[in-house]
Amino acid sequence: MARRPIPIRIKPRDFAQLSELLRRGVQQVRVVLRALVLRQLGEGVTAPQVAQTLPLTPKAVRQIAHRYNCNGLDAALYDKPRPGAKQVLDDSQKQRIIAMVCSDPPKGGRDGPSA
Repeated sequence: MARRPIPIRIKPRDFAQLSELLRRGVQQVRVVLRALVLRQLGEGVTAPQVAQTLPLTPKAVRQIAHRYNCNGLDAALYDKPRPGAKQVLDDSQKQRIIAMVCSDPPKGGRDGPSA
């Protein structure tokens, strides 16, 4: 049984933004692919057909369409910021390391005059 088509209606303003984004220079590949998905869906192409023309699965195409319908263009194109890894050093430890690296090296050692 085939899935029903995704009801997506791209706003004219969003369609203009998609066209501008695709005309511009360097963009992340995932953003360009998502923009192409939205443009094709807005033209009435089905999710499986879009998945055949782009290196995405039909499920990924439907997820992009769902994010657009629920949260708008930016949510469909861009990922949410991720929290990232926990910082290893706190601010005072960072300052001590910077001060140590930027200070003059100690006298003697390997590079100093030999006895």
